[in-house]
Amino acid sequence: MQVNLVQGDITRQEVDVIVNAANSSLLGGGGVDGAIHRKGGPEILAECRALRASHYGRGLSTGQAVATTAGKLPARWVVHTVGPVYSATEDRSELLRDCYRNALRVADDLGARTIAFPLISSGVYRWPIEDAVRQALGVLDHAETKIDQATLVLFDAPTYKTALSARGIPA
Repeated sequence: MQVNLVQGDITRQEVDVIVNAANSSLLGGGGVDGAIHRKGGPEILAECRALRASHYGRGLSTGQAVATTAGKLPARWVVHTVGPVYSATEDRSELLRDCYRNALRVADDLGARTIAFPLISSGVYRWPIEDAVRQALGVLDHAETKIDQATLVLFDAPTYKTALSARGIPA
């Protein structure tokens, strides 16, 4: 799988799957989650509500992933995954890596060939950017998947430069 780094808005990525850094309720929130729900329209929320009513009454567990329509987004599907909140006293990095692995598994099950990820848990969940990049690339670079192309979408210039640096690319 080819892994690309881009700076930009994940809601504008023209891919088969856009990954949502969701909260466990699946009902929208702030950051990436809020942007995806706002720009994707009410179809995404309707499917999330149906998932809550049928399979995820208590919400989606951290590290797990589930798919819905992409609504008005330039993608076919949204794969929602719940990242862990960073803790300085407990290593939750396996849960963070599970977000990427499980999103890829769901995308494979859908027959997707292209996928775009945000930097999961690096916003309000306070995961340190350098480590969040390392965790994401560690999974994406070694994933066994049918996906041809994964894009890690970095929201701002400092985060993008951190990701380039992790690749040994001058910023």
